Amino acid sequence: MGLMKAIFGDYSSRELKTIYPIVDKVMALEEPYKALSDSQLKAKTQEFKDRLAKGETLDDILVEAFATAREAAWRVLGMRPYRVQVVAGVVLHQGRIAEMKTGEGKTLMAVLPAYLNALTGEGVHIVTVNGYLAKRDSDWMGKVHRFLGLSVGLVAHGLKTEERQAAYNADITYGTNNELGFDYLRDNMCVYANQCVQRSHSFVIVDEVDSILIDEARTPLIISGKGDKSTQLYDMAEMLVSKMKRKTVVSVDNKEEEDETLDADYIVDEKGKNVTLTARGIAKAEAFFHLENLSDPENTTISHHVNQAIKAHGTMRRDVNYVVKDGEVVIVDEYTGRLMFGRRFNEGLHQAIEAKEHVEVANENKTLATITFQNYFRLYNKLSGMTGTALTEQEEFGTIYELDIIEIPTNRPNQRQDLADSVYKNQMGKYRAIINQIKECHAKGQPVLVGTVSIEKNEFLGKLLTQQGIAHNLLNAKNHEREAEIVAQAGHYGAVTIATNMAGRGTDIMLGGNAEYLATNDLRKTGMSDELMAEATGYAETDDQDIIDARTLYASRLAFHKDKIAEEADKVRAAGGLFIIGTERHDSRRIDNQLRGRAGRQGDPGSTRFYLALDDELMRLFGGDRINNLMEKFDLDEDTPIENKMLTKSIENAQITVESRHFQSRKSVIEYDDVINKQREIIYGQRREVLAGKDLKESVVGMISASLSGMVATAYNGGDGTVTPESYAELLRGVEGIYFPAGQFPMAEGVDVAALTQTMGDAALTTYDAKEAELTPAMMREVERMVLLRVVDEYWMEHIDAMDELKKGIRLRAYANTNPVDAYKKESLDMFEEMVSAIQEETARRLFLVRIRSNEEVKREQVAKETGASAGGDGTTPKKQPIKVKKVGRNEPCPCGSGKKYKQCCGRDN
Repeated sequence: MGLMKAIFGDYSSRELKTIYPIVDKVMALEEPYKALSDSQLKAKTQEFKDRLAKGETLDDILVEAFATAREAAWRVLGMRPYRVQVVAGVVLHQGRIAEMKTGEGKTLMAVLPAYLNALTGEGVHIVTVNGYLAKRDSDWMGKVHRFLGLSVGLVAHGLKTEERQAAYNADITYGTNNELGFDYLRDNMCVYANQCVQRSHSFVIVDEVDSILIDEARTPLIISGKGDKSTQLYDMAEMLVSKMKRKTVVSVDNKEEEDETLDADYIVDEKGKNVTLTARGIAKAEAFFHLENLSDPENTTISHHVNQAIKAHGTMRRDVNYVVKDGEVVIVDEYTGRLMFGRRFNEGLHQAIEAKEHVEVANENKTLATITFQNYFRLYNKLSGMTGTALTEQEEFGTIYELDIIEIPTNRPNQRQDLADSVYKNQMGKYRAIINQIKECHAKGQPVLVGTVSIEKNEFLGKLLTQQGIAHNLLNAKNHEREAEIVAQAGHYGAVTIATNMAGRGTDIMLGGNAEYLATNDLRKTGMSDELMAEATGYAETDDQDIIDARTLYASRLAFHKDKIAEEADKVRAAGGLFIIGTERHDSRRIDNQLRGRAGRQGDPGSTRFYLALDDELMRLFGGDRINNLMEKFDLDEDTPIENKMLTKSIENAQITVESRHFQSRKSVIEYDDVINKQREIIYGQRREVLAGKDLKESVVGMISASLSGMVATAYNGGDGTVTPESYAELLRGVEGIYFPAGQFPMAEGVDVAALTQTMGDAALTTYDAKEAELTPAMMREVERMVLLRVVDEYWMEHIDAMDELKKGIRLRAYANTNPVDAYKKESLDMFEEMVSAIQEETARRLFLVRIRSNEEVKREQVAKETGASAGGDGTTPKKQPIKVKKVGRNEPCPCGSGKKYKQCCGRDN
């Protein structure tokens, strides 16, 4: 493989050879474009738009557009993109991922493809991982775009509808993945077109693309409404499970689960992260809840609560998977160590953890709309991304998103030294070695950044350093408020920083310290407000004198600190630059590479080393027999490191194994979501047609016809011509007084089904035409639109819940040698067709029953409500009471006579 690569080069180098000629042409225009006046440079934008209108393509104008944006960046920001940044810009324009090392200037690079693609007028979205970066980049890089005559928008939390619309209508829009995803879902819940905020999904640039499209893609975006109050079953299941005994194993042996003599109530599978009740545990659950058989279908709810409770105890660890903050359970992001406010574990797991931690168990939520990030970003005609670490996930990017990855060379040679792993026999030997390494670096002033995989281990290492008298900064989800401050000074002479995973990602660690942070701190000492400080360090245009004065003060303090830091940076470089210590390997090699990438920025010196133990979780669970054999083979003391090529290879293989498992898990998620995504596209597509003002009269007539046809066919036992007085009477109860007046169709022997359907349909249309004449055609079209949208939304929400329930149990089909995904596709299609039929029937029924109230009637009702008077005469408003008939099947006609199925009518309330 090495020889083939040496002869032919790797994929990236081969692709770059096709890009370099384009880049050479861009660089060649540097001098000619320097000679242009500001007005001539700005005029290029309209020139390019005119050329596109005449039939030229973006590729035709790429060279000149990139040269224009480069020169504008220099005039506005004092920064001209390097050659390698131009290379990366071409990669993004081509709809690919550009892998650029930390500190190589991804933010500035994105200006080039964003400018080019914005010339079409279809809009460019630039997605960042947090709101701070979105605002900073829209102000900062937005200066270049505004200079060239393009509009720039920012989608931020808390904006009003009009402000969001303006942001999306801009040529270039900055925002976070969450904001854009939620706006898409909200748009597809709107009742009027003028409430929608997004327009086309043309071109998107995703910053930290691996974090957004891989790490965050495991959790779907969900818009929830308040559901039912959480039942006492969570607390009851907690009471049961808290007294149960567990057994933890690396991998589950099914025989253990069935062994009634096993001294455990549930088994925790560490490798698969699964928890299973044993035979003894099942017996205890049945006794606790007074059940004959926990597996009976009617006990599904109790079984689910018990399973979530043992999962909460078995696999969910405090200060690893979540923290308890201000009486709330808050999820900790596995990859960044940050708190994920507003996110909740699904399927009742979050409530089970709340019961375990004895905090208030929150209400159940009802899903109103949902989409995965995979399917949201696949809406775009052209998707691109940039990050420092993507190559290890090449297969997933290719399979899920059809994206290839191009590795961009660094602007300056990389001087970072990645030292060989130091592997120790056990944890204490490893931690002693880490402390010794920190002491050695600290003694010579070399800054150290230590990465840990959890808050728990982060705090443990902090205690060890405190015992040694080494001053340090601790960064984890519990003190994330100081993140910017801690990360900004992690490159300070002699600094020691311990951070969970990649907390601080998105902020460069500068050798000697961060002058911008120090200058901002000086402003804070003057008593300047946070709002004014934000403006002082911002880039938005202003004529406010207070802001101008604050920016002048900031600039002077920045220059002062830069001079001081330049001297200290030289001392840090002489000490060896930033030293990165990894305390154990992460499940993903990509996360390890992100930690390494913090050192060696823009040609700076630096070193990295991982300290491992043979009993680290990764190696213990996935290392296999080879690791176990090594533990027995090396009869060494705790403080002697093991260096062995076979061991290093085993560690990498263990990571590849876990990465493959995670990929398969995410692939499974998308396989299931692709099914509902196709249905979502149909529903949302038709919804958009309605919002756009499509005339629904023809569609409504078809719904009326289909609804009546279905009811007549049901009454005639599927259309075989036989009918009983009872079935005919039930048919009439469902249609008389709704579709047409009563008494028009008395029962008669030998009636032709087709003829009856036709005559009933004609009678219904006559009634409908009379209603339209009464309301006016314009009013009727508006009523049709409103009723259809409301019915579609109601039934779509129910369908989402039903699909979720189907997915929970569908995997059991594998035991019957049935592919669960195929079974899911088939059954979900039947459910979708049933939903569409129910929507047609309900829409038709409501349109006949709808009544338009005058303003006077509304006012009278309001007065009556305020005075306590009502149509009921007793101070209460009459309310439809559901008919509760236990023996009525969910798919049988409702006994109330509505003509609907029981589950779609009175059965909803039961």
